[in-house]
Amino acid sequence: MKRLCATVMIAVLGIATAGTANADHRPDTKTLQRHADALLDHGAPGVLVEVDTPRGDVEVRSGYGNVAARTPVPWQAKFRIGSYTKPFVAATVLQLVGEGRLSLEDTVDRWLPGVVTGNGNDGTKITVRQLLQHTSGVPNYLGKMPELFLEKEFEENRFRTVTPEQTVALAMQMPPDFAPGTDWNYSNTGYTLAGMIIERVTGNTWQHEVRSRIVGPLGLRDTYLPGTSPFLPRPHAVSYQRFTEKGMEADPNDPRWGEPIDVTTYNPSWGGAAGDMISTTDDGNKFLKALIGGKVLRPAQLAEMTKAMRVPALDPAWPGARYGLGIMWIPSSCGGYWSHGGDIPGFKTRNGVTADGTRSVMVSINTDSMVPKPNVPKPTKDVTVDLVDHALCGMK
Repeated sequence: MKRLCATVMIAVLGIATAGTANADHRPDTKTLQRHADALLDHGAPGVLVEVDTPRGDVEVRSGYGNVAARTPVPWQAKFRIGSYTKPFVAATVLQLVGEGRLSLEDTVDRWLPGVVTGNGNDGTKITVRQLLQHTSGVPNYLGKMPELFLEKEFEENRFRTVTPEQTVALAMQMPPDFAPGTDWNYSNTGYTLAGMIIERVTGNTWQHEVRSRIVGPLGLRDTYLPGTSPFLPRPHAVSYQRFTEKGMEADPNDPRWGEPIDVTTYNPSWGGAAGDMISTTDDGNKFLKALIGGKVLRPAQLAEMTKAMRVPALDPAWPGARYGLGIMWIPSSCGGYWSHGGDIPGFKTRNGVTADGTRSVMVSINTDSMVPKPNVPKPTKDVTVDLVDHALCGMK
């Protein structure tokens, strides 16, 4: 049985054969627990961590899943994975590429004519590859959704349904970040468009295709695509969020945080193919290992997915990181790993998997607004980096 004690989540995948050191060893539980406990000082209400190794799984947890009741995060907790949805969507697109039903070099306009247009945005010049790698220049629609960043507005809109077409239309109100293929900038809009392309190619919803191609075949029984449903399946932690006084316009040196509120239930439709999925640490590890282990994509498509470009913009959180097609390569003390985290109101997800697909870790934190305790220094990198490194690189 997997039982120990902690919480965190990170997702990464490896290049070549790096990142396989100590893959046959279980991480030191006391050290893993210490890393999970440290996240509480950085503002985590609760943490759940699961490491999957050839010699068995290790789980630790820390803090509270319900702060008022002072109860821990459930061991089998379901949680919103946010942008960890993106590797599922990218893999689905790449399966269609492998079947010859579309090409990575197809333009957006080839499948969605007239959708990406206005204010300098031009779908005839953007490729599917660029959508998946965040090099399209398509602006992020979140910049036009203040209701996700301000407490009063969030409460008023938390059960509202937002369609993919509406989020893309919001993005089209802004000029492109740059000319397609000339730079990198994270854009949820790109993945919304990828989901719409899946639907145009197959005639089915992107959710149906992800379920039938990935979730079902891999036996991910606790992974959900909720659509407009605001509820989390049980068991789950209470998810908390703190909002700043000025939302996205807050001064990072003086954000003026409000008190945590319960955001466990809300309609995640605005996230769509960019981030609305729900899963568990166990299922999250299964998917990572299957993906990098070659059980989801054909070799040619997996090679395209892991063809990662250097992205200096990721350096503050993950020094030396590269970004492929819906997956990120992060250097570590034993080489590196593949990953894709997720941030969504109420949950922070982090993870990682070694390059040979034999060892993985998932971390879930039941808030996405971590505010360090007084006198705790602000982290200079992602708060889970050390935990994930220990989980994947072995005995420390």
